[in-house]
Amino acid sequence: MSQTQSNQAYQSSQKLGAGARQTEARALLEAARRLSEVNSESEDLTEYRAALRLNWRLWTIIQSDIASDENALPSEIKANVMSLSIFIDKHTVGALAEPDAGKLGVLIEINRNIASGLMETPEQEALPVPQASEVSGGNIVA
Repeated sequence: MSQTQSNQAYQSSQKLGAGARQTEARALLEAARRLSEVNSESEDLTEYRAALRLNWRLWTIIQSDIASDENALPSEIKANVMSLSIFIDKHTVGALAEPDAGKLGVLIEINRNIASGLMETPEQEALPVPQASEVSGGNIVA
């Protein structure tokens, strides 16, 4: 799947109502699953490289999104995600240059941890609900 096709699939899922956070979490978990399969079950170098490249493409899309001026994340989070994606780039290049299924564990854990964080619902600061004793004739009594 080309990056353009990946972006189109991502945008299509957004139109169908899937939240961006859930879409990203599912993509990270799928990449982790494929890396994990290669890590534990396969000695096929083609599958190993395909799983690594899928994960790398996903992180390239994440890098592109983080670098976009339209991304509304706080700059500290952008910087942290960008640093993490640079680590993934370097680690992936090393794993492709010298194939070793043992090198995939760190990528699997990163994907799972980030996906876990994305699946959590951000806590919204709740306003206090007035108690019956505080309400008098429709007005809140202080």
